[in-house]
Amino acid sequence: MNLSIRTAFVAAVVLVPALAFAQSNETVTRAQVRAELVQLEAAGFNPDCSYGCDVSLRRAQAVIAQQQVNAKTGYGPNMVGTVQSGK
Repeated sequence: MNLSIRTAFVAAVVLVPALAFAQSNETVTRAQVRAELVQLEAAGFNPDCSYGCDVSLRRAQAVIAQQQVNAKTGYGPNMVGTVQSGK
């Protein structure tokens, strides 16, 4: 009984990290990579830098993330429909 519990514990310890790092099978197209690069360049990333590229990349990613948050949480109601005023 004690041996089977130990075996199950060891198996769980070995399998859980392996499953945690599983990658998806989605492939990224060349067009998706190009669109992401254009978006990063628009946010200030310079892919031709020789020093500090990681800082520049993280800064551009932060700018893009902030733009996405701002787009989702804009001020005021959704402006779909008609507006009537003056009554």
